[in-house]
Amino acid sequence: MFRDRKEAGERLGIELARLGLYQPIVLALPRGGVPVAAEVAKALGAPLDLLIVRKVGAPGNPELAVAAVVDGNPPDVVLNREIVEAYSLDDADLAALVALERPELERRRIAYKGNRKSLSVAGKTVILVDDGAATGTTMKVAVRALRHRAPREIVVAVPVSPPDTVAELAQEADRVVCLSQPGRFRALGYHYLRFPQLSDSEVIAAMDEAAQLHKIRRRDVAGDVSMAEKNRRSH
Repeated sequence: MFRDRKEAGERLGIELARLGLYQPIVLALPRGGVPVAAEVAKALGAPLDLLIVRKVGAPGNPELAVAAVVDGNPPDVVLNREIVEAYSLDDADLAALVALERPELERRRIAYKGNRKSLSVAGKTVILVDDGAATGTTMKVAVRALRHRAPREIVVAVPVSPPDTVAELAQEADRVVCLSQPGRFRALGYHYLRFPQLSDSEVIAAMDEAAQLHKIRRRDVAGDVSMAEKNRRSH
């Protein structure tokens, strides 16, 4: 049981810090993953960014995902091939369905990130964070999209998830870090004492704070390096 998302992120950050990950970049799945990921980024001294995923519903059954669109330049479309075949969808059908979801993906990107450019993950260790993974569907889609962007390693990090979902995610990611794997999972909110819905403004505030903290840390590190170099030369 976690007190709230902040505490879950603090505990997750401690666990991840022990791994000595190479050039980590933390990506949060909004909205719930953002306060968790912010604490992870703080613990690792890593930059924080968002990875926005938008489900593409089947014709006449929007809750059934035929694909998902993952924000990027360009965005990645990850297909659920079984559902695509079951509905006999061709490329034109899929393109039309994806086009319907692009405006909302763009709206969320602008709302959460403004003019900030997405971080490049090429050659870096990507830590993909959410506040939990019930079925892991969104996380799997995110991992598959990130594979196209040539990271060094993909680490899935969640505070809580059922054991079978963790096993499935381990088939997709290079590593999975999960603090709690209850046999009886129920709904995600049952594993937190406080689990409020987050507003867009709360997501934006958390991202702004994380960016400011990372900027200060980088400046301090650069100052330490400069001082060490001066001391070396003086000797």
